[in-house]
Amino acid sequence: MKRLILALDLEERGAALDIAELLKEEIAAIKVNYPLVLSTGMEIVKELSKIRPVICDFKVADIPYTNGKIARIAYENGAKAIICHGFMGKESIEACSSVLATIVVAEMSNEGSGDFFEKYSQRIVELAIDAKAIALIAPATKAERIAYIKSMAPEVKILSPGVGAQGGRASDAIKNGADFVIVGRAIYNSNDPVTIAKKINGEIESTLTSA
Repeated sequence: MKRLILALDLEERGAALDIAELLKEEIAAIKVNYPLVLSTGMEIVKELSKIRPVICDFKVADIPYTNGKIARIAYENGAKAIICHGFMGKESIEACSSVLATIVVAEMSNEGSGDFFEKYSQRIVELAIDAKAIALIAPATKAERIAYIKSMAPEVKILSPGVGAQGGRASDAIKNGADFVIVGRAIYNSNDPVTIAKKINGEIESTLTSA
């Protein structure tokens, strides 16, 4: 099983489809964010979902009614999961999870996010579990935080962004409890995306077998 998720933060439809097709044997899923969807429309989710399962990384953070509408649109366009924030409360998470598989941001990968998230991530994890989220986001750039979050939710999958361009390492993320790592720029901006993806997968497998 592949444990690498490709983050496609590109803005061009053709480039996104080409890189997804090129890497389809090396990735478990494709994560799309606002840059790609706002530039090309939700149709890109349908197209990418024919290559690999798509996670809509919309970091939804609104009232339940609006969260539910966003989740429904993602679902109707072929998304297999959506990422939302937990700080809006259990009902807002449930508005997403009642429509499709939902992943909740426990903490983020940028340094400044610690000003807020590290104070409240325990409560966010509790809300995510209560609202039937299937996974949590925890940062590969702060591997010790992955371990902390995993200790609170050992049965919940953890997806870790921040490998590569932001300085995180796949091996550190996996050692500390991540189930999947999310990588974008380090792969799609390289001269040889397949080789980089294979290298990351090899690092993951080596870490798992040595554990």
